Amino acid sequence: MELKDTGLPGLFVLTPPRFGDDRGFFAETYNQAKLAEHGITTAFVQDNHSLSAEIGTIRGLHFQAPPRAQDKLVRCGRGCLFDVAVDIRKGSPTFGQWFGIELTFENGRQLLIPAGFAHGFVTREARTEIVYKCSDFYAPETEGAVAWNDPDIGIDWGLSGDPILSAKDAAAGVLADLDSPFIYEATS
Repeated sequence: MELKDTGLPGLFVLTPPRFGDDRGFFAETYNQAKLAEHGITTAFVQDNHSLSAEIGTIRGLHFQAPPRAQDKLVRCGRGCLFDVAVDIRKGSPTFGQWFGIELTFENGRQLLIPAGFAHGFVTREARTEIVYKCSDFYAPETEGAVAWNDPDIGIDWGLSGDPILSAKDAAAGVLADLDSPFIYEATS
């Protein structure tokens, strides 16, 4: 498995190899032992699968607060999405910075997002599916969000029109008003 650093501490792009022939391909999308060789020891407990019907659907920027914070391993099951993670850890040298990457069924890339990042995506094809693993169970009482269009973060979503949003995402506040429940802890 290829692992690339994103420049934001703890956030990685993973690309599993695909083995193909005229029938299609096989890819091992998660292997706990192989990730442990890279120092990644996250234990995942829940898989999620979401379909967005329309191009320009934004979901996010979401997080779960401690003690139910989640690491996520995100990939595209069908279609194309632009996946984004924003560092919201107090004291982080990259606080408020974002990283975005196009995830498609074809490229097979995945984004490993540690707790302490807000996560969101925009669909670039109709009927796009996102599939992701979580290190803790869904706990709605710990949910939080940051506005997708926070001008201080400045994410370039690549939109050509207005996004399709949930009421919750449309009402999310800006990072400057968030008392982040996450504290950055440097690793050696």
